[in-house]
Amino acid sequence: MLKIAITKGRIEKQVCQLLAKNGFDMDPIFHKDRELLIETKDGLSMIFAKANDVLTFLEHGIVDVGFVGKDTLIDSDFHDYYDMLDLDIGKCYFAVAAYPEYKTKEYKRRKRIASKYTKVAKDYFSSKQEDVEIIKLEGSVELGPVVGLSDAIVDIVETGSTLKANGLEVVEKICDISTRMIVNKVSLKFKKEEIFQLIDALKEEK
Repeated sequence: MLKIAITKGRIEKQVCQLLAKNGFDMDPIFHKDRELLIETKDGLSMIFAKANDVLTFLEHGIVDVGFVGKDTLIDSDFHDYYDMLDLDIGKCYFAVAAYPEYKTKEYKRRKRIASKYTKVAKDYFSSKQEDVEIIKLEGSVELGPVVGLSDAIVDIVETGSTLKANGLEVVEKICDISTRMIVNKVSLKFKKEEIFQLIDALKEEK
């Protein structure tokens, strides 16, 4: 049995739709109530978890395969896995966003950057050799510039509607994001055939 962890929500829905299109029995998933672990007739054992927990389950060998957004992978310190497939779904991107004057304003102090994704923010500004203060926010990160806590934010942008509604705009694009299929390295040795069958099925429906 192939053990799979899927990020709950949109990724769960999109991945299961892809599998259903290729003949996998996803009815138990589509009609589940509050179950967090479901086994299908196709020999898949699927659990549904928050994105960071998907990485934890993969790291400890609880599952063989994980489906998670690249944003979670980039912002994590766990890298001991194989990134096997870009599913081309859940597309968005990381960006620096701020009020328009951010691009021309001269700062006499370190810029303050608010983000939920502090590792992404730190790594990006370090790559530019720019010394900034990173402030962690867990909720609506757009509030950073709105209330004067930060000069800019690093966040995921999909439509940009929330930014626009608060007078903010993308000033720098950092990188693209999409849903990835990652695999436990030990699992690939012992369940190679099953894993590549799953990869082939998903490739057909991309």
